[in-house]
Amino acid sequence: MEPYAIVATGGKQYRVAAGDTFEIERLDVEAGQTTEAGEVLAVSDGSELKIGMPVVAGAKVVLRVVEHKRGEKRINFKKKRRKGYARRIGHRQELTVVKVESIA
Repeated sequence: MEPYAIVATGGKQYRVAAGDTFEIERLDVEAGQTTEAGEVLAVSDGSELKIGMPVVAGAKVVLRVVEHKRGEKRINFKKKRRKGYARRIGHRQELTVVKVESIA
């Protein structure tokens, strides 16, 4: 079994392994730069799992920012019947695509 970590960033939790590429909430880091993941909640070296209370002490996950982009458009539509009220609002989430460099 390969080493992996559970990280929390942007209010969500992700299971990541070295070399994984995934999208997270927008980070204020330039493309091509490296950064550390917010909180490391659990780390597995392939045989042993360390679970933090709430975070694993000394554990870090290094991420490389690949690009910044916007997610797909989501439509929020509200309507009240027989009242002539209808409202349509669109939203596109700001995202950052990151690649996991290492888990320590």
